[in-house]
Parts: sequence; structure tokens; C-alpha cells
Amino acid sequence: MATIVIYTTPICPYCVRAKHLLKQKGATWTEIDVSRDAAERQALVERTRQRTVPQIFINDEHIGGCDELYALERAGRLDPLLAG
Repeated sequence: MATIVIYTTPICPYCVRAKHLLKQKGATWTEIDVSRDAAERQALVERTRQRTVPQIFINDEHIGGCDELYALERAGRLDPLLAG
């Protein structure tokens, strides 16, 4: 199974959608809430050059956000990534 890390905030609807799709796939993930942690927020920016959430990593590969995750699903490329 893949290792998944998602940078999120509690009030982000795109974070909820991304986690919903991953849950449907039976995936588990590590969630990093950057809403109240300046150091984690800075780590996110340094790692991705992005300030928006969600930012999703599968097996240390930066997937992007919710739209990119759903695009992988539509293209039939998400399941192989999740299989590890």
C-alpha cells in the first residue's frame, strides 16, 4: 500500500473531497494540519512552493491538490499509485 501525506486545514472543502476519494479507495494517510502550525506551513511552502491546501504526496511524489487527485482518478492512474 502507498504512503500518503496530505497537508490540510480543517475548513478546506477541497481537503474534504480529496480525503473522501482516498477513503473510497480504502487508502490511509498521514494528515498534517497547517492551520495553526507556522513551522508546518513553512515546510509545506518549501516542499511544494505552494500555499494552498490540500497538497498531496503519494510515495513522496507530489501529486498536487484535489483537482490533480481527481484527474488521476479519471485517467485511471490513481489505483496503480495507491497500490504502491
